[in-house]
Amino acid sequence: MEPHSNDVNHNDEENDVENLGESDGREEEKWSTLSERNMSMRMPLLRKRTNTTSQIAVIGANACPIESLDYEMIENELFKQDWRGRKKVQIFQYVFLKWGLALLIGLTTGLIGFFNNIAVENISGFKLLLTNKLMLQGSYFKAFLAFAGLNITFAAAAGSLCAFLAPAAAGSGIPEVKAYLNGVDAPSILAPSTLFVKIFGSVLGVSAGFVVGKEGPMVHTGACIANLLGQGGSRKYGLTWNWLRYFKNDRDRRDLITCGAAAGVAAAFRAPVGGVLFALEEAASWWRSALLWRTFFTTAVVAIVLRSLIQYCWNGKCGLFGQGGLIMYDVSKEVSSYGSYDILAVIVLGLIGGVLGSFYNYLVDKVLRTYSVINEKGPSFRVLLVIIISVLTTCCAFGLPWLVSCTPCPTDTTHECPTIGEIGHYKSFQCPPGSYNDLASLFLTTSDDAIRNLFSNTIIREFQMSSLYIFFVTIYFLGIITYGIAVPAGLFIPVILAGSVYGRIVGRVFHSVSVLDTGLFSLLGAASFLGGTMRMTVSLCVILLELTNNLLLLPLVMIVLLISKSVADCFNRGVYDQIVKLKGLPYLEAHAEPYMKHLVACDAVSGPLVTFSGLEKVETIVHALQSTGHNGFPVIGEPPFSESPELCGLVLRSHLLVLLKAKYFSKERRLSGRDILNKFSPSDFAKPGTGKGLKLEDISLTEEEMDMYIDLHPITNASPYTVLETMSLAKAMILFRQLGLRHMCVVPKSQGRPPIVGILTRHDFMSEHILGLYPHMRQHK
Repeated sequence: MEPHSNDVNHNDEENDVENLGESDGREEEKWSTLSERNMSMRMPLLRKRTNTTSQIAVIGANACPIESLDYEMIENELFKQDWRGRKKVQIFQYVFLKWGLALLIGLTTGLIGFFNNIAVENISGFKLLLTNKLMLQGSYFKAFLAFAGLNITFAAAAGSLCAFLAPAAAGSGIPEVKAYLNGVDAPSILAPSTLFVKIFGSVLGVSAGFVVGKEGPMVHTGACIANLLGQGGSRKYGLTWNWLRYFKNDRDRRDLITCGAAAGVAAAFRAPVGGVLFALEEAASWWRSALLWRTFFTTAVVAIVLRSLIQYCWNGKCGLFGQGGLIMYDVSKEVSSYGSYDILAVIVLGLIGGVLGSFYNYLVDKVLRTYSVINEKGPSFRVLLVIIISVLTTCCAFGLPWLVSCTPCPTDTTHECPTIGEIGHYKSFQCPPGSYNDLASLFLTTSDDAIRNLFSNTIIREFQMSSLYIFFVTIYFLGIITYGIAVPAGLFIPVILAGSVYGRIVGRVFHSVSVLDTGLFSLLGAASFLGGTMRMTVSLCVILLELTNNLLLLPLVMIVLLISKSVADCFNRGVYDQIVKLKGLPYLEAHAEPYMKHLVACDAVSGPLVTFSGLEKVETIVHALQSTGHNGFPVIGEPPFSESPELCGLVLRSHLLVLLKAKYFSKERRLSGRDILNKFSPSDFAKPGTGKGLKLEDISLTEEEMDMYIDLHPITNASPYTVLETMSLAKAMILFRQLGLRHMCVVPKSQGRPPIVGILTRHDFMSEHILGLYPHMRQHK
């Protein structure tokens, strides 16, 4: 039987992982390698199932250090009595707090998104203006030293924060949030330390000139904010709010984190509707109409906050930030009529985006595997890798513009040329008066301004073709090697940059027969590359429309996204799906693998079954908790308390620890009745938030207490989800995912047998586990 939960109980802080598996004396291993160990044990275990606690073994994925979330409603006597006893005022308070927290998530995420924008614009602006000033003075070496020195300093600071304080803050965080909403509780991904590093590390990383974006980390930031509010603060950092006791469960936290992820997208792209659709299409594995309303409300709050603060900055009160509004790249003034040749060009863009996007994902996967070897050597090596990539990026940004010739300033432009003393379209760099360096105008600027330059329709030939080729190749590969280092890094901006470049190239090729502007081709190129890498359609389409304020392009954006996604799906999976798998997170897909149709539920269970009686001896419970990492145990009713052995339900490890800590024992083997309702409240059994929860090592028991008994009936979930042993494994997996379960009980089809065959957890549905048990099924994969 698969361990009753392969989900050993640790909480959000990373150091808790070190305590896992100590009781069984085994070193923890990744779940993906464990099924190989089980192959030789598989057949005898299935033939020798037992219900006695004398045969306890820790096998299979039980050593996995990743806990699953419990979205199931626990229906035991204690919780049912609490709900029956709630007054209308308490129910109103519960509903009011849900909407109040949605408001707080929106406000906080909007403020942090605004802070990130101000910080990046002003820090990067200071660096670029200083470099530009020294270049105009002819001090080229000093300009390089200033540019490189600031870049490396910011990079080392961001890498040090990430490597030493919160390693979970590296990357975009979207794969981790996606896995969490699927039911995976990996350590530290939503901890307060991760939130802190995500905010400041992202600002420093983008300001250091890395080819990364701050948009992806904003999704993770919004989820961290929602988690911090939803769990009532953090006991580790002395921030707790008892009035949030209603949300001490995974179901409500999941809803709040979904709102937080949507708010992060809304704050990053100033796209409230796109944020809702992103959470629905990409992040959440479970959805309902009530959650849609609250998510929409949260993103609306973000939009209002951003609009108010941006309007405040219009008068130059925020330094270099504030030149614009909610629309980041306004192309609404460009002509959006199109003909048959434009449709052909869009198809070409879709094909290019699909091929380049799939190749991008392939290279990202290879680079991440290489970096994982370096990162395992310790934090110092992670920071060193960050510095090396920073030096390479700096040399490319400052050195490559010297390879191109200067371009005479256009005579019909409304912008100053060359740009002096500000960030603009035309960078002088080393060029004489009256000319500009088009490649420097893309490299020596912020990512947002580079995208605006590429989306611009000021002049068709503002950029030389050679400069566009150089910039595309550089950004394409720098984006690949930068993602995976120890800094918070988003993929949206590098992908949009690279896509907009080859979109502009295609626009130049089709310029003689197309009526679309090259700036609009840049937008369509960005859409095609986004579709090819991330494999999203609806949410990306709406986000791009909200970014650019051009609804007339909707049909073309839809076509290019559909084509690029379809082409890329022929080669590999989306980049976030690849990263989830690479991180070893046991993510359940929306569909079952074909070979699962050839198996039934009982085929996936493995190992001896550990059960408790309704009235169990303290020593037996302690021994089971010490010897296994199981997180849920079936409770069997036996005579004389029942006519025959029957399944009473499922009891959680965390609830058993509460009873052991309180020493709720009796010397005689008798039912406790309703006494437990007077001694405990539901909040005593609530899931702890950030920090260490209750552990068996924290409980001391005497020999006399070990001989006493515990009545498990009041804390047993009397209605666990059960399936017949003959149900197809594919059907069981879909049911498991859609209901957001942590444990699924497998019961026998015929009478006269033990009341439970085994328990399925999410690790039992992993391909590595099943194919390890049945290697011949690989031909059906």
